[in-house]
Amino acid sequence: MSDEKSVLIVVDVQNDFCPGGALAVPHGDEVVPVINALAQKFRHVAATQDWHPKGHISFASSHPGHKPYEVVEVAYGPQVLWPHHCVQGSRGARIVDGLSIPHAELLIRKGYYKDTDSYSGFKEADRVTRTGLAGYLRERGFTTVYCAGLATDFCVNWTALDAAAEGFKTFVIEDACRAIDLNNSLEAARAGWRKAGVTALLSAEVTG
Repeated sequence: MSDEKSVLIVVDVQNDFCPGGALAVPHGDEVVPVINALAQKFRHVAATQDWHPKGHISFASSHPGHKPYEVVEVAYGPQVLWPHHCVQGSRGARIVDGLSIPHAELLIRKGYYKDTDSYSGFKEADRVTRTGLAGYLRERGFTTVYCAGLATDFCVNWTALDAAAEGFKTFVIEDACRAIDLNNSLEAARAGWRKAGVTALLSAEVTG
């Protein structure tokens, strides 16, 4: 996307979210070639990276008696419990080697507060703590956000909804994403996009 007002945000394409990882998204590795090709259409690219400390609140092991994928109440509301994933400095937390976006201008790390989870690239799960991404995009003069990455129904979804709430024209490039689809979460995400004015499209519909 050669115009100066648009930015591609590549969400959490990390080893732990790909096959063989601790929290693998089914077929998550399939987004890599799609994003590599897609990124060449954009002059401006940013990325996010899940970056949890050991003992993070989202880990099932931090809640004795509970198992992964159960939901518990924490200070900021319901929290899905996950297997250990994207621990700071670990191989699982690294961006996938095959991802080729060397012209990416910004990397936002999120989820590094031990007692707060983070799906969105804009706000932590307490919905108060900001990452600074919105301010960065505004200062750079961007008005349109395209989202891709992992997983469609969690981190991509929350990032897209927050982008729209911040006033950016927002798109989700669905073939550049893969979903976990936990308890029908993918359809719930799509319904949320329609309500928020987020447009779903395919990478072939993005012109360079």
